[in-house]
Amino acid sequence: MDDYALVLNAGSSSVKFCVYHRPESEGWSLESRGQIESIGTEPRIVVRDATGRKLIDGKPHTEVRDTRDAVEALAAWLGSIYRGKRVVAVGHRVVHGGSRYAAPAVVTPEVLTELRALVPLAPLHQPHSLVVIEAVLEHLPDVPQVACFDTSFHRSQPAIADLIPLPREILGDTLRRYGFHGLSYEYIASVLPQLAPEIAGRRVIVAHLGNGASMCALKNGKSVDTSFGFSALDGLCMGTRPGSVDPGVILYLFESGLSPKEVETMLYEQSGLLGISGISSDMRDLLQSSHEDARLAVDYFVYRAAKEIGALTAALGGLDGLVFTAGIGENSAEIRRRICASSSWLGIDLDPDLNVSQGPRISAVTSKVSVWVIPTNEELMIAQHTGSLLGLAGTKALASK
Repeated sequence: MDDYALVLNAGSSSVKFCVYHRPESEGWSLESRGQIESIGTEPRIVVRDATGRKLIDGKPHTEVRDTRDAVEALAAWLGSIYRGKRVVAVGHRVVHGGSRYAAPAVVTPEVLTELRALVPLAPLHQPHSLVVIEAVLEHLPDVPQVACFDTSFHRSQPAIADLIPLPREILGDTLRRYGFHGLSYEYIASVLPQLAPEIAGRRVIVAHLGNGASMCALKNGKSVDTSFGFSALDGLCMGTRPGSVDPGVILYLFESGLSPKEVETMLYEQSGLLGISGISSDMRDLLQSSHEDARLAVDYFVYRAAKEIGALTAALGGLDGLVFTAGIGENSAEIRRRICASSSWLGIDLDPDLNVSQGPRISAVTSKVSVWVIPTNEELMIAQHTGSLLGLAGTKALASK
């Protein structure tokens, strides 16, 4: 009998998925991938086959108000296509693994309990991952599930990069800098030897720029520092999150009478590009707008990105390569151009034509620091980890399609 494996990546407004297929006595291959997006507003399901051919693009047949509804809609579609097929594994992206999980883990009741306890550390993301895991438990109770953590890749960082300078007696095992987007950075590090061998073992900054944005300093393919810290609020300006904010501002908000929940909502849902512009959290909208506040939001995004490149270059002791990835990083030639122009003091010299053509290499031959555009693939990393942890035959093929 043919086997199937699922990869699920739940966000605050979307659920992405991949279906892998293994005919009897053969290796794994990607069969379809897609997502239910704009959950709670104008939900849409988009599915493509392994060649990129669009299979579905339209509204779900049922109402999709939240992540659980999205999972039910996805289960209905998968059931209509794969009914009677044998699912042997489900892998998940989970944003926070805390201080305990430095590697993927098979989901057990104990693991679920510990992941629920981490919700306050990632309130915008963790609950959605748990909803999807619990829904799979209801639909496929006997199928093993694997949680792959966005924090795990950064456990290679030196202790000084993890440190939060608060009184030692209150730090415990919880208060530390974790870093996120680890599955994305792990994927980029894994493909550098093939796509950009001249920088694969050197000093590289990867800029994961999307609605959530961060950067990671790599040395020899390992994370040595990242812009994210204890939470997914730190570092760069994001779609609705502010990035680095003086702690005194947060204290002032409390002293002005705002509740912890009101401040949390402000920081996770109302700040960043949306807060500055008052128009949109979408970089595409802001770049097209002539409104002064929209321009200010874009200017600040670029300013913080260039500033972070400088900081991570210092942590690396120099810079050999810069890689752009994720939604904005992969698709906005204008943002790449502006960030590179602000970072030209490092010896970055962009080739305008290559930048517009999306690379993969977009720097001029005269550039001291090579610059690249490499699409990320978190789902592929989840598939690889799931196959490896569960001992599924053909794991290499599962991870290479």
